[in-house]
Amino acid sequence: MAGRGTPATALLTRQGITHRLHPYDVSPDAPHYGASVAEALGVPGDRLFKTLVGEVDGVLVVAVVPVTGELDLRRLAAATGGKRAVLAERPVAERVTGYVRGGISPLGQRRRLPTVVDSSALDRDTVYVSAGRRGLQVELAPTDLVALTGATVALIAAPA
Repeated sequence: MAGRGTPATALLTRQGITHRLHPYDVSPDAPHYGASVAEALGVPGDRLFKTLVGEVDGVLVVAVVPVTGELDLRRLAAATGGKRAVLAERPVAERVTGYVRGGISPLGQRRRLPTVVDSSALDRDTVYVSAGRRGLQVELAPTDLVALTGATVALIAAPA
């Protein structure tokens, strides 16, 4: 896999975390991108998680929620001890994480941000998150995801 690694995959390898990489081919401009990725990989959407960057009371935070749901900003604010949450602008999210939209991983970000993983992740043996570039997901145990990101686990998703 020389030349194809990302900061996320490098972190997983360095830490000796069991994981599997899953390439896929879905346009980042496809409507319902997450659902399309889940379909391309042949996995249920509730096992595929999207990584969003939010801002809670002026502090950037990462939210990891299933692609079958939406981020509940009130719940995100509560989970981080804040009052008000909004989604960060795309250029801010890309700059702070070091990844591009459609490839933002919760792992190996340029700057480690406070992270909240939706509690539904712990209901699965493994979950899928972006491996740090478009067209590549990584499957790993949710407990490893939480440990590597130092995440808080809370109900932050709402049904779509």
